[in-house]
Order: sequence, then structure tokens, then C-alpha cells
Amino acid sequence: MLGYYLTLALRSFRRNRVLTALMVITLALGIGACMTTLTVFHVLSGDPIPGKSDRLFHVQLDPEPLATYVPGAEPDSQLTRFDAEALLRDGHATRQAMMTGGGGIIEAEDSAVRPFLESMRYTSADFFAMFDVPFLHGQGWTAQDDAGRGRVAVIGRTLNDKLFGGADSVGRQIRVDGTALRIVGVIDDWLPRPKFYDLNTGRFDGQEHLFLPFSTAIDLKMGTSGSSNCFGSGPTNDSRAVNAPCTWIQYWVELENPAQADAFKAYLANYSAQQKAAGRFERPANVRLRSVMDWLDHRKVVPGDVRLQLWLALGFLLVCLVNTVGLLLAKFLRRGGEIGVRRALGASRRDVFVQAIVESGTVGIAGGLLGLGLAQAGLWAVRQRPTDYAALAHLDSAMLLLTFVLALVASIAAGLLPAWRSMQIAPAIQLKSQ
Repeated sequence: MLGYYLTLALRSFRRNRVLTALMVITLALGIGACMTTLTVFHVLSGDPIPGKSDRLFHVQLDPEPLATYVPGAEPDSQLTRFDAEALLRDGHATRQAMMTGGGGIIEAEDSAVRPFLESMRYTSADFFAMFDVPFLHGQGWTAQDDAGRGRVAVIGRTLNDKLFGGADSVGRQIRVDGTALRIVGVIDDWLPRPKFYDLNTGRFDGQEHLFLPFSTAIDLKMGTSGSSNCFGSGPTNDSRAVNAPCTWIQYWVELENPAQADAFKAYLANYSAQQKAAGRFERPANVRLRSVMDWLDHRKVVPGDVRLQLWLALGFLLVCLVNTVGLLLAKFLRRGGEIGVRRALGASRRDVFVQAIVESGTVGIAGGLLGLGLAQAGLWAVRQRPTDYAALAHLDSAMLLLTFVLALVASIAAGLLPAWRSMQIAPAIQLKSQ
């Protein structure tokens, strides 16, 4: 029966080509605009580390002076070196990592590649296991390397291909700012988006290709990147010094369950109280512990204009649906005589309703195909914008499927009222008017 209704729908389209084209184009415009903005919102608001985001937490303390204290205000998003190293030593989390961005001049032994500047990440040993970083060769360094300021490094696949032609480079050496480091691991392509663990060095770009122990980077006085906030009454000669009143280090922990998260937050409050008693902290305990998605929401990683565009596109789709309802009503009611004859020949109201819904759904499929092309064009336009997330604007398989589901659901929803009106047509009245 469905095949018969599809045949009737195609015949109807051929008889009313202009009206059908108007419905398809109207629906396609709404679908195209909606899927363009919805895709951008999807890639920006997605979970960067699914399956683990509810167990990873960003840590905040409040070491700033009492003079600028505002009750309930948000503490700085980063930690001082003193606090980060103290939390790392205490080890109250399942895994934990302190980190910051950096950069330096890279060169490799026996390589024809000229020295070049590369972005880096200074962190601690748990970083790789905590963030599920995939390895091609070797592994990360150990806590002993952190403590001993080991001259070791982990490099990314792209850097390994550039310097060593993709071969297993574990055990070989590279020089960073003139210092020789031994490669202990090569990671596969890995770039969570957004880069939740450090939103200060590029939320959707800024891929890092070399990782080394934080203690090693400090010992070698390597350059850092990212924001820094220094406070206090006196000048700060070296913001990276262990006792410097400057926040510049990101700190993340892995906690297995809500009970452990509550215990760790209590530990942070207790640590703050201890530091206040020692004279380092002046403010009351003011700590934050946010999961990955809570942290991204707090930092408003999805730009406000993207949210606004999404609502405007949904509103535009609604307007297109209202127009489609009007066009379908006009089309079905113009066929009142045909529907009356069908009813007189034995078709039930249900048969008429289903036929109209199938015809509406067929319009939706055609509108979805055209809307998909419009969405692709819209996403191409987004990729031309000078924003850090522009390159991410691509339809994935889930969004591709959603395009057709949305088109089909929207067209069927638009066809409900016209279908209901058409099945109310009285066959006797229509036959008398013929």
C-alpha cells in the first residue's frame, strides 16, 4: 500500500510542479539554515573526552589578597606553582596533572630538517593515562622522571613523521633549545576539541606536538605560553618562581566517583585553611571542582553568537514550516473532488489521511536532499570565517542522518493539519458539485 501512495504522490508532483517546487524549496531553506547552525553548535558543544568527562575535574583555589576579595566571586582559573606542586605531592586523587603551554626550537640528530619553532606542553607523568592519550610507540615518562627532572620527551605523530620519517623513534634524541632530550614515546593523532585541559592556548586549535616533564622545563628555563595573573603589593621578578604570587598553571585530577569528588573538594578546602593559617592565603576557603563539561559550560566555550544563530535558524525553520502547511493545505483542498471520488469508492478517512502524510513525507525527503546541499554550502561559508573553530564546521555521519530525520519529521508535522482537513472532506458534497 505504501508503494501505491508513493506512486500517487509522484503523480501529484508532476501535476502541480510549481506548487511542489515551492514546498521543496521552502522546506530546504529551513533545513539548510537549521543544519548549518546546528552542526556548528554540535562540534563546539560536543564532549571532548566521552566516557571519561564525568571523572575528570578542573581544580581552582583562591590565593589572592583579601583587599580585592568579593564574597562568592569566582577564584582564578589557574594555580600558583607552589600550590600545584603541593597538590601533586599530596596525591589525593587517582591521577593528577599540573601543566602549562610552551614553545621552543626543535632539531633532531641525523635529520636534514632545519631547526624550527614548535609548540609544547609541560606537564606531569599522569597526563597521558588521565586523558587517554593513544601511543604509537613507547609510553609516557614516569613519576621518577618528574622528580628527577629527567631529560625525556614524548612527541606527536606529526613531529615524528617530520623528523624521523614515521619510524619508531623511541630511544633517539631531539634537541629543544639546545638541550638533548631522549624520546620515550610517540603518540598517535590526538587533539580533543575543544582543548578542554587548557583553554588559554587555543580552544579549537593550538595542537601540541611535544610533551616534556614540567620540572624539566622549569629547570631548563624554557619559555611558557598562556595567560598569567600576578598579585600582591611587591613587584614580581620571576613569575615562574616557586613562591611567586602568580597563577599560571592548569591543574586537573581524575576521581572515580561522586564520593571521591566530594572528599577531594573537602581536601581542597582544608588545604586552603592550612595555607591561610600559614599566612600564604588571606581569603576564606574558596575552591572549585568542575567536571569537563561543567568547566566548558562555565567558560562559555560555545560563543554567544553561535547560540543566537541557532535560535534564529530554528525560528526560520518554523516560519518555513508554517508556509509549507499553507502550501499543502492549498494543494490538498484543490483536490477535493478527487478525494471525494476516492471516498465514494470505498476509501476510508484513514486511507486519505495516510496518503496525504506519505505525500508530505516525500516532499520532506526531497527538501532534505536539497537542504543538505544548502547546509554544505553554509558550512563552507562558515569555514571561510577567521575564527578558531571554523575548520571544524563539517557534517559528520550523525548530523547527516539528522538532516534527513529533521526534514522527514518537519514535513510530516507540516502535513498533519492539511491531512486532517483533507480526510474531513464529505464525498457527497464533492460529488454533487461535479
